[in-house]
Amino acid sequence: MLKIAVVLSAYLLGSIPTSVWVGKIFYGIDVREHGSGNAGATNTIRVLGLIPGISVFIVDVLKGYLAVRLLYLTDFYIPKTGMFINFQLFLGIAALLGHIFPIFAQFRGGKGVAVLSGVVFALHPYATLIVFGIWIVSVLITRYVSLSSMIAGFSFPLVLIFVYRTTNPSLITFAFILAILMLFTHQKNIERLVKGEESKFSLKKKGKSSSQDNPKQ
Repeated sequence: MLKIAVVLSAYLLGSIPTSVWVGKIFYGIDVREHGSGNAGATNTIRVLGLIPGISVFIVDVLKGYLAVRLLYLTDFYIPKTGMFINFQLFLGIAALLGHIFPIFAQFRGGKGVAVLSGVVFALHPYATLIVFGIWIVSVLITRYVSLSSMIAGFSFPLVLIFVYRTTNPSLITFAFILAILMLFTHQKNIERLVKGEESKFSLKKKGKSSSQDNPKQ
């Protein structure tokens, strides 16, 4: 029962709709109705500005990180059980599902990039820092957050295998699943990238009216 409660707690933690609550409480705006329509940090920057967007990003990262750390409320932290990494992954997936399908926001969440960042940082902090660096360089070069997120997602399993020589099959499998998940959650972005309609990242806040006129931005 304790383990079930911990997994449920990870899902509920991931379900906290940070961008939606920040928008509604402080600005009277549902960010899902403006900009790209995504309940994430990037769209929060587009709609509300830099400071709210960074705040949303930090909280969402913490959601993923703390969800994995819930492991220590169970007996799986004992090495001899052999379930340490597997239960960590399970909790991370629960938090990710909570973010994508949040029970507190009509199951309309974000793509989960920030939450995944927190999850993988809890799993392997050094590899995560390298992947984060790859993401930053990609954003600076392309100015496409969506494309950079997919590139970072596919770089994670490669960094684990070729840089840190990771051999844990569960962790490697999880990393590749995350890479594929990035493609799944960015389907609309991929379509816009192919059509040349994907908006580029900008620190300038877009007005409410312009966001409504062009929902793809």
